[in-house]
Amino acid sequence: MISSKFTLAAAVAGAMALGACTTPGGNILAQPGDPNQKTKNGALIGAGAGALLGALSKGDGNRGDAALKGAIIGGAVGAGVGYSLDRQEAELRKQLNSNVAITNTGDRLIVTLPNNLLFATDSTAVSATLQGDLRALAQNVQTYANSTLQVIGHTDSDGDAAYNQELSEGRARAVGNILASEGVPRNRLQTFGRGEAQPVASNLTPEGKAQNRRVEIVILPNAV
Repeated sequence: MISSKFTLAAAVAGAMALGACTTPGGNILAQPGDPNQKTKNGALIGAGAGALLGALSKGDGNRGDAALKGAIIGGAVGAGVGYSLDRQEAELRKQLNSNVAITNTGDRLIVTLPNNLLFATDSTAVSATLQGDLRALAQNVQTYANSTLQVIGHTDSDGDAAYNQELSEGRARAVGNILASEGVPRNRLQTFGRGEAQPVASNLTPEGKAQNRRVEIVILPNAV
């Protein structure tokens, strides 16, 4: 029989490996053109997390069985989450402007709205350009109701860091307010500002700064 210590170590290693492999825009064991890739990703993530939680919840004598059961249950739940996210992603791509980026990591969707279309310089008033997209997004997430939405504002590094932090918070709130006004329950919405702290590109070029000025809406499926 495989020792409980080995099983626990394998569960921990598996969960860590899955977390390391799943990054925004990334796939686990990606196969080009595989339409079920994110469903598989979700199953793998769920299996790793379930094995880890199962192993940690039992005493030494039962960790092996608990890890196996946790992996089976977690994998099934994760596959269901991945499948739902695949469907939601496909619908959003049809409903939203092509300037809106959508990233499916297998356990969440990240909808990225460019600030140059959302806001005028130094403003927290949402422009009319993307309000239609926000309405479509609000309708979509009401159809897929079992999730929490994190609205996160980001800026480039120009100007004072404290001002950028305040601006990012105000912009996140403005987007959250529109989603709420379109029917998304407030208890599903969380808003954050990250200022200039989380760039996705270099702030040394105009192109990089434009990428860093953004609002992300992270759609997180709730635990079943």
